[in-house]
Formats: sequence, C-alpha cells, structure tokens
Amino acid sequence: MAYLDTDVRYLKGIGEKKAQALNKLGVYLVRDLLSYFPRKYEDRSEFTPIALTLDGENACIQAIVADTPRLVRIRKGMELVKFRAVDDSGSVDITYFNSPYVKDQLHKGQCCNFYGKITFVGNKRTMANPVHEDENTVGGITGRIVPIYRLSAGLSQKLFMSSIRQGLDAAGGELPEVLPESVREKYQLAQAGFAYENIHFPTDFESLELARRRLIFEELFLLACALGKMKGSHSAADGIKMADTDMEEFFSSLPFTPTGAQIRATNDAMRDMKSGKAMNRLVQGDVGSGKTLVAAALIWYAWKNGKMSAFMAPTEILVEQHMASLEGFLGKFGMRIGKLTGSSTAKEKREVKSKLLNGEIDLIVGTHALFSDDVEYKNLGLVVTDEQHRFGVNQRSSLIGKGDKPHVLVMSATPIPRTLALIIYGDLDISVIDELPPGRQKVDTFAVTESYRTRLNGFIHKLVTEGRQVFVVCPMIEENEELPDNIKSAEEHAEELSRRFPDLRVACVHGRLKPKVKNEIMQAFVIGEIDILVSTTVIEVGVDVPNAALMIIENAERFGLSQLHQLRGRVGRGRHKSYCVLVSDTDNEVSEARLKIMTQTNDGFKISEEDLKLRGPGDFFGSRQHGLPEMHVADLCTDINVLQMAQIAANELLAEDADLYKPEHQALRKAVERLFELNADTLN
Repeated sequence: MAYLDTDVRYLKGIGEKKAQALNKLGVYLVRDLLSYFPRKYEDRSEFTPIALTLDGENACIQAIVADTPRLVRIRKGMELVKFRAVDDSGSVDITYFNSPYVKDQLHKGQCCNFYGKITFVGNKRTMANPVHEDENTVGGITGRIVPIYRLSAGLSQKLFMSSIRQGLDAAGGELPEVLPESVREKYQLAQAGFAYENIHFPTDFESLELARRRLIFEELFLLACALGKMKGSHSAADGIKMADTDMEEFFSSLPFTPTGAQIRATNDAMRDMKSGKAMNRLVQGDVGSGKTLVAAALIWYAWKNGKMSAFMAPTEILVEQHMASLEGFLGKFGMRIGKLTGSSTAKEKREVKSKLLNGEIDLIVGTHALFSDDVEYKNLGLVVTDEQHRFGVNQRSSLIGKGDKPHVLVMSATPIPRTLALIIYGDLDISVIDELPPGRQKVDTFAVTESYRTRLNGFIHKLVTEGRQVFVVCPMIEENEELPDNIKSAEEHAEELSRRFPDLRVACVHGRLKPKVKNEIMQAFVIGEIDILVSTTVIEVGVDVPNAALMIIENAERFGLSQLHQLRGRVGRGRHKSYCVLVSDTDNEVSEARLKIMTQTNDGFKISEEDLKLRGPGDFFGSRQHGLPEMHVADLCTDINVLQMAQIAANELLAEDADLYKPEHQALRKAVERLFELNADTLN
C-alpha cells in the first residue's frame, strides 16, 4: 500500500502549487487521486466526415491543415489564430482565441484530430477553440472516450489525465480488493483493477458501465457495512431492561390529545426499552409534528423505572426552549430538571455536576457540555439528542459512554426520503411522525420577483403594526466581491431595512457572531423586543417564536427545498395567520420548479422527495454536516437498486462475520475503518 499513500506533490508534473490546488478538491494522496472519478465523459471515439457534422453538435474530425495558421490581433487583449482544415468530404474554418502558441504548433499539410463544437455561419462550418493533437498520438485526447474531471483554479484536464495514468501504472497492482470474492461472484462484479482502469480510461461504454457498477456497489457496500457494524455493536449490546408501565397517567395529564403518530412512536420506543437490548431509535417528523412530546413521554417512562435522562440540543437557545416545554410536560410530576450549557456560570456548573453525580437530577437538558470529561452521571438510562445531523458520532458516543449502555432516542425535523434515511440513519431504527397535531397552522407560501419589493415592504409594515414579528433570511453574512451584485447579504439588508423602516426595531444575527451575542439577539426576538430579525440560516432549526407571522427568504433559489421548508417552519407556530415569501429573480428552470413546489405543499416528506430528485443527495442539506460521507461515484437518486443489493450483501456478510475478522475480510475491515476515520465527525 506504500505507493497509494504517497503525497500527490511527488507525482511527476505536480509539485507544491498544484498539490495545494488538488488539496482543495480533497485530493492529498495517490489513493485520493485514483478515487477522484470523472464527472462525465465525452465520446471522441468516432471520427465524423466534415460534411456529415451537424450545426451545434460536438464532433471529432480528422483533417489536414489546409493553409498556414495566421495570427490576427483584433485589439489589445484579443488575438486570433485562424486557418482552414479539410478532409475528403469538406472543409471547416477553425479559430483559436487568445492562444497565439497554436500558430507554432500547427503547420500547413499537417494531419490532425480536432474535437469541438461545430457552428454553421451561413453555409460554412466553423470550430472555435477545439482540442487538437497529431493524428498519430497514442492514448491521447481524441479517438477515444475521454474523462472530464471537476477542476479548481490551476488545474487542467490534461494534468488530471496524465497524473491518474501515472498513478494507475505505478499502483495498479496495489489497488486493494475490498469486496470478498463470494460477493463479487454473487453480484457479478468486475475486479478492482479493471474497475479503476475503466472508470478513468474506458476502452468502450460497456467496460465503463461494468466499472461504474462495481465501484458504485463497493461504495454503498462499504457504507452499509460501516453502518451495520455501528448498529450491530449498539443494538446487540445488552441494555437496561425496563418494566412495563401504564402510560395513561402521563397522557391524561396533557391539555390535549396526542396524535396517533405520537402514540405509535412512543410505543415503538417503549418496546425497545423493554427488550433488554439497547435502544437506538430515530423519531423523524416534520416541523411542529410534536416530537418533543414523544421525548417527554419516554423521559417520564425512564423516570418511572428509576432512571435519569439526558437531553442534548445543538444550541443554547434550543436548550432554553426545550427546558420550557419539558418542564411543562414533566414538572407537575415533581421531576427534578437541571440545565448545563457552556455559558452556565462556574458555580452553576459545579452544583449541577454534583447533583448529577449524586442522582439528585431526573432530567438534565444541555448542549455538548453534557459530555464534558468531568461530567459524571448516576443511573443514566436514556439519552435524547435533538437534530441528530448537528452532532457527530464521536459526540453522541461520548454521551452514551457516560452511562451503562443507556437507551438512545434521536429526534430530527429534517424530513428525509426513506431511501436516504436508510443510508444516513442506517444504524438506527426509525419511527416517523407523519401527522400534525390539530390546530397547527398551514403557512401560505408565495414566490415573487424583485418587482414586488414595494408591496412586500408594505406588507411587512402592516403585519408589524398589527403586533406581529418578521424573519428575513439572506444567503450570506456580508458583501462578497466574488458573488453577483443581486445576492443579498444579511448585514447589508439589515441596514437597508433599518433605513426603510426607521420606526421599527431591526436586528441582524449570523454564524460569525459570538455565541453569547447571538443568544442575546435571539432571546430579544423571542420576547418581542425586535420587530424584524435579519439572519443567515442560523435560525433554520428549532427556534420557536409564536408571534412571528412572516418569513421572507431572499435569493430563495440559493437554498435547497428541504432548507426552505425548515426555514418556513419558523413561522405559523402560534395562533396568528402566517406567510412565507420566497424572493427570487432566477430564470433557471430547476430553481423555478423548486420554488413552485414550495407554494404547492406544506408536506415536508413530499418536498424532500422532490428535493432529492432535483438536487441529488450531495446538496440535500445545503451543508456537509448531515452525516453522509461524500459519494465519489454513487448517486442515491438513480442507484437505488444497487443500494438495496449492497445493503442485503452487507447484512448477509455481517451476520456471518460481524467483526470482519475472517482472513478473506481483512481488506474490507481496513476499508471500513478508514471510512470511520475519515468521517468520524459527520458519520452518524
């Protein structure tokens, strides 16, 4: 494996500067380079006679340079190299822009291969900036299927092709065969060497498809094995066996009737907690579906069994909100509830830690401070984490490690299609809350262009005058020279609104503010001291402001559907009629389709299915914090069948060898360990 672990800077033709550019793409070692797969392919394998080429198509032609290439200077900064090329069927006029060196590369009478777009000008065929090479070049960039890679500044397709060729030639024999032979044979998969060679340099499209299928299967199989091992190690573990308890006492204390979905999710979890195995369950529900009530019921159930619970939320303001909700549900029973966050005073922390150690707290609510090294628990029976994709597996494991195999309940308000949930939450059993409590408001949603700005400002003023509050979300924090002028920044837009509404209280909050300042601003908005809160997506998850009745999302085309739905969920949480306005001047068809879906449905699961279809899983959460390792070749929208096969194969293998100790599984074991190592902070 030595060569595969070589730093790419030592490859011929790369060096320090290009290595830095490759690092930006996540390519550090030769193994990363070989796993940096093409984003598409161009079929340059067939040469077309010039007379048969069509207007607007990309074509590969073999032609003779018919006259001496001439350099024409149009003006300062604009130079053209022009000449005519011919074959037996016709001619084409070729022009290179600002590439004066081409004049010395080509000469009259030379036979070359050209690949580029044919454009008709009158009855003449033309080509602009085609790639070219001598007709006798072997293994070049024409006369074959050519890979096209995603680039960053300072890198070229030619560099990628030559570097990968160099890497494959030197490390081909070292490529690990991570798929056991039994799996390869059963699913008729190509060998690793063939797959890597033909994903980069396919001999034909049939070989390319065989290579893709093998590598897609391998990627999904590895992920399924990793998640299967996580699930196996937790669920196979003996857990705290809890006794049956009549939940009527808890449910009858509520001022409302729980939905059927809430009762179902509670029963699913209680069944786990009574089984004698450690629970590891996800409760997934749309914004406002009542997941916190399910958590409260299970905390009460654990308390009735003499066990304490820990509830972890990603931000301090969410801790405050969950504290208020949980005290409302549980305080009446005399449960002792404590709080622990980073901003707790030293004295408060000492007192809380002492009470936790002595078993004087029944429920502790807090941020990641709950799993600090010096926090010890007595009788920890249940761990609840809110918005799971905000916590890495290391953080979750740290809290679980505080008790003697406590039960784990994960809550997420990010609706995820079933296929994607199988991957992201592959180590969890899933309960879905698919109905909203009665009385939950439908938020009317409108997609408008900038031309509606005056009317929108009037609507803002009307609602605030009536006593309501307004969220305004922008895609970035401050002005950025690299982005187009029409992209709103939160800071700039907040100043603009302050000038536009001098009689209203406007504030701005974003991720770069210190946590203390951010919390103070958010708290001021919650208690009604701010009329208009301009922000980035820091308010996406969980913040509860019942008086907020309008959500305006600027440059809405820059957000994913699931993200837009999360943001919309910040309003309509009280008794007031609420609205969401998506502002966008986009003329992109996919973006327009996304915004139209938002105006047609409030169903988060329908929206997530559409988002997955339109954007693919890579951008699904608008953030790499979602816990899904980056897919190099698999596409979870189109490769569902392979995903299901890979999961079946992984389950069968782990049933036979759960720890991958067999000699024939050693390469697989190393690959799974590497996957965990690379994704420890995101893999859930």
